[in-house]
Formats: sequence, structure tokens, C-alpha cells
Amino acid sequence: MAGGKLFETVFGLDYTIAVIIGTVCVVSYTLFGGFLAVSWTDLVQGLLMAAALMIVPVIGMQGGLGQLTADLEAINPELLTLWNDTKGQPLSAIAIISLVAWGLGYFGQPHILARFKASRSNKDLTTARRIAVVWSGLSMIGAMLVGVVGLVYITNTGGDVLADGEKIFMLLVNALFHPVIAGILLAAILAAIMSTADSQLLVSSSALAEDFYKQIINKDATSEQVVMVGRVGVILLSVIALVLAMTPDSSVLGLVSYAWAGFGAAFGPAILLSLYWSGMNRNGAIAGIIVGGVTIVVWKQLTGGIFDIYEIVPGFILSWISIMVVSAMTGGPDKEVQAQHATFEKNLVELD
Repeated sequence: MAGGKLFETVFGLDYTIAVIIGTVCVVSYTLFGGFLAVSWTDLVQGLLMAAALMIVPVIGMQGGLGQLTADLEAINPELLTLWNDTKGQPLSAIAIISLVAWGLGYFGQPHILARFKASRSNKDLTTARRIAVVWSGLSMIGAMLVGVVGLVYITNTGGDVLADGEKIFMLLVNALFHPVIAGILLAAILAAIMSTADSQLLVSSSALAEDFYKQIINKDATSEQVVMVGRVGVILLSVIALVLAMTPDSSVLGLVSYAWAGFGAAFGPAILLSLYWSGMNRNGAIAGIIVGGVTIVVWKQLTGGIFDIYEIVPGFILSWISIMVVSAMTGGPDKEVQAQHATFEKNLVELD
């Protein structure tokens, strides 16, 4: 969907055609390159994204941070107030908890965790952790600045507030930079799209091939058969995503929020408890994944009162409880889980 908005804005393409082009770009190198190709392209894409998110707002702040603050004060002083919304109303407890709860999603993102899992050694994880935190911090600060700088720019130039605020980065780039530089910076949006899409495609197709096909359907499958099933999975999942992206009025952030909660609540508690609680077993893990995922879907359909809280909060809590209760009711920890837990504790000692 983000790719469709990019190609539609930059090249004036029909949204449907733009989404199809974006899908073909991602699928092509994911299908043939595999994990190594995705890892290397993610490195380049990540550097490009971070650079673009820092360069664009810095150039846009022509009067410096002080002038930006003064302009925001003139537009809406509540934008500079931490605990109020843009209308000047104090943030409710539900709003604050919902915003903080976004952090819970990281524990259950398989496409992120797969990068750490592929580390050459446990000692490299310390460096990887620092790089990930610094990159995330710079990118989030840059993204926030893009938003406020874009608001000031539109106001100062007499333009109307965008109907689709998710296109503000594209507007700023086109307005502030030479077309050659703008092309490079706009490529950062494509990098952001592709780095997430290819990673999720790869992890999903791998689960389809390794966890379902080889473990359940054909336990004697050869490596060639598993690879083929994985590639078919990439295509099928891409087609499903393509169909879902054909509604241009949907918000990219809204869809990301929903998916983020689903991943976080379904897998986060299972991963954390498998590492830090030796009492979990297979049945408990499955129960937690199912309860967490179902809770997200059901909670999303409800509104008003407590149901306005971000769905990852109840999903995470209920998943956690389900794992502990079902594990206790079905005989306690598996030997395999206990062995994995012991290995994890040993690795922690090595890292320290």
C-alpha cells in the first residue's frame, strides 16, 4: 500500500498499477535471493532510510530548532505539550498506556528476531543490540521531525493541510531538493517498504515450508522440496497482500498498528516465557499464540470505554496468562524446553 502511494504521488501512476509494480519489485529478489539477499538489501535500505529521515527535516528547518519551536507555538501550542493532545485535552490513562504499549510489539516480531537469530556468535549480539537501538532511535526522531517540519512548511507556504498526512515526506522532498537528490531520498521510502515486506515474506514462507510442510505434511521432504514450497509460499502470500492493499483509502499506520499488535500478542509472551520461565511446555505455547491472536481480532472490533485501549495490551496479558495456566494444567515443562532454557542461561553468561 505504501508502495502504491509512493508511485502514485511521484509518477502519477494509477494506484492499482503502482501497487502491482511494488509487489513485483519485492517478490522478485525475495524469491530468488533468499535470506542472504534480504539481509544485505536490508542493510543498505536501513542506512538509506536513517539518512533520509535525518537529512530532510534538517534541511527543512531553515531557521533552526528555535524557529521551528516558535512556528509550532504559533500554529498550535499544544503540539509542544507532552501530556495534552492536539486539542489541548489531557491525555487519558488509556491513551498513555496505549502509546507505551507499542514497545511490547517488538518481542513478537519474527522478521526482526530472525536477524538476531542469524548472528554468527552470541558475542555479536551485544554489538547488534547497540546498532539496533541507535538506528531505531535516530529513525524515530527523524520521522517525528519530518511530521512537524512538514506541518510548519505547509502552513508557512499557505498550503492546505494534506488529506493524507502519510504523503508529507514526499511533499517535502519534492519541494526542498533538486530532482536528482529528491529521487535518492524518495528511494528511502521504497527502502522502508521493501525491507519490511521482504523480511515478513521470507519468515512467513519459511514457517509454511519448515513448520507446516516438513513437520506435518511431508516429514521426509528433501531440502529442494522445502525450498520450492517456500518459494510458492512467497508468491501466494504476496498475492494475498496485493489484494489487501487494493484499498487506497486505508491508513498504512492503521494497518501496521493492527499487524504489530497481532504479532506482538501472539508470539511475544511465548518467546519471553520460553526464555525466562522453565515451566512452559508445548501446549502452553500453542494456547498463548492462539489466545493472543484471537484477542487482537476480537478486541479490534469493539469500541468505547476500556475497549479503546490498544489491543496489544489485553492480547499480551491474556496470552501470558494462557501460557502459564495451560502449561501448569498439562503436566509442566517439556524436557526440550528445559534444555533450551538451560542453553539460553549459558549464553547469557557468555554475553556478560
